[in-house]
Amino acid sequence: YVERLTAELAEAGWEFFRTIERDGGQAAVLRSGRLRTDLATTWAERSKKLAKRREPITGVSEFPLLAEKPVEREPAPKAPSGGLPRVRRDEAFEELRARSDAHLAATGARPRIFLATLGSAAEYTARASFAANLFQAGGIEPVTEGTFEDSGATEAVLCSSDATYAERAEETAAALRAAGARQVFLAGRGEYAGVDRHVFAGCDAVDVLSATLDRMGVS
Repeated sequence: YVERLTAELAEAGWEFFRTIERDGGQAAVLRSGRLRTDLATTWAERSKKLAKRREPITGVSEFPLLAEKPVEREPAPKAPSGGLPRVRRDEAFEELRARSDAHLAATGARPRIFLATLGSAAEYTARASFAANLFQAGGIEPVTEGTFEDSGATEAVLCSSDATYAERAEETAAALRAAGARQVFLAGRGEYAGVDRHVFAGCDAVDVLSATLDRMGVS
C-alpha cells in the first residue's frame, strides 16, 4: 500500500506541474493569481475535513493529552514575507487550546464539562470516550466522577446507548438543568427534550468547541 500511495502522490504532483506548464509556466501562473486561488480552494476543502476530524491529527484533534507539558524550544525564525500563503493543519485546534491554556494560567484550572454516563459501562463507554476525546481537543477537561454539582462544570454531555437514551435522556437532561447546567449535549443522535446540541462522528468539532469556550467565558 505504501508503494501505491507513493505512486499516486507522484502522479498527482506531476500532473499539477504539467498544468502549470500548460498555463505558461511558474512565473505566469504566479502573476495571474491562479496558483494562489487553487491553493486557497484546496485549503478551504481540507479545512472542513480537519474541522470535522475526517482528517484526524493525532495528539491534536484526536487523542490529545491536556496534561502534556509544552515543548520548550527556541522561537522559530520569522517567515520571509511574500510568496504563497503558509498554513498549518492544526492551526484551528491550536487556537482553541491556546484559549484553554490562557484560562488555566489565569484561573488555575481548565474549563470543564461533565460527562453524564447512563447505564452500564458497556452502554456508555464508547460514547463517553468519544465525548472526552472531542472536548479535550479544544482544551476542555472532561469530568466523569461524582455529580454535576461537584464537577466545577457549567455544561454536560449525555453518554450512553440509543436504547438508554430513549428511556432516560429527557429526565436526565431535566435533572442536569435543575442542577445548573447551562447547556446539555448528547453524544449521538436523536431528538430529546432538554438536549441543546448533539456531538457525533463527523460533526464540526471546531465549531462545537469554539462555541462552548465562548459560552464558558474562555476568551
